[in-house]
Amino acid sequence: MEAIIQTEKLSHIYSAGTPFEHGALIDVDFTAYRGEYLGIIGHTGSGKSTLIQHLNGLLKPTSGRVLFEGKDIWETKERTHQTRFQVGLVFQYPEYQLFEETVYKDIAFGPRNMKLSEAEIDRRVREAAAFVGLSDAILEQSPFELSGGQKRRVAIAGVIAMEPSVLILDEPTAGLDPVGVENILSNIHDYHVAKNATIIIVSHSMEEVARTVDRLVVVNDGRIPFAGAPCEVFAHEEELIAMGLGVPQVTRVLHQLKKLGVDVDDTVYTMEQAKAAVMAAYRARKGAV
Repeated sequence: MEAIIQTEKLSHIYSAGTPFEHGALIDVDFTAYRGEYLGIIGHTGSGKSTLIQHLNGLLKPTSGRVLFEGKDIWETKERTHQTRFQVGLVFQYPEYQLFEETVYKDIAFGPRNMKLSEAEIDRRVREAAAFVGLSDAILEQSPFELSGGQKRRVAIAGVIAMEPSVLILDEPTAGLDPVGVENILSNIHDYHVAKNATIIIVSHSMEEVARTVDRLVVVNDGRIPFAGAPCEVFAHEEELIAMGLGVPQVTRVLHQLKKLGVDVDDTVYTMEQAKAAVMAAYRARKGAV
């Protein structure tokens, strides 16, 4: 696979040289590949938010490098500026950052700063709105008149409208009801498929990332202790629990069944996989009787 964004020995020290000095990231080597759907998990204060803010140049490394398509994003001011359009970052609760008079103007803010033509801005606004399920009628409304879920979609559309090669979302479903969660995840998936964009999603929900991502990166105390496919990461149940995380509930159940002597595949992490694993174990046991 081709790396699209990566860090080399990335470190970030807050309040360096003061009594409050804190190493948020320590010699972190991180890679995201072109077109992949990547999840980042870690407890509060683990360093994951500091990491993603380096990926589009919001934070500058204390030491180490951040590379986009093989080039240091801090090589020149122009390079840093362009990276911020190519690597889109959606903060947690992005609806609090809406400020324009209409939904259309809010979504158009990023593309307009890219100095695009009005025709291109219009195309991007309407396409981004469609990706997140917003109708043309909503575009002329004030964003402050919308529901919380609709505001969240407007904020995400504003980043999507810049057509980033990498879309990073920090807890995009936080505070939403189950229907809102499904809608937002579906919107992100649609953009991922249509644009072959690299998606990086930060989440505390093991169930959410388990059924969504191709690969997981675990951040703990400013380092990355392990990364891999969800089944590989969730095999480290005890270590994850010690880090204040955990594994999906279905994985925990199957781990317990395994400990009780049931010959079941305990590397699964979704309800569908769990059902298949239990049925396979049942058929095997029945056939052996």
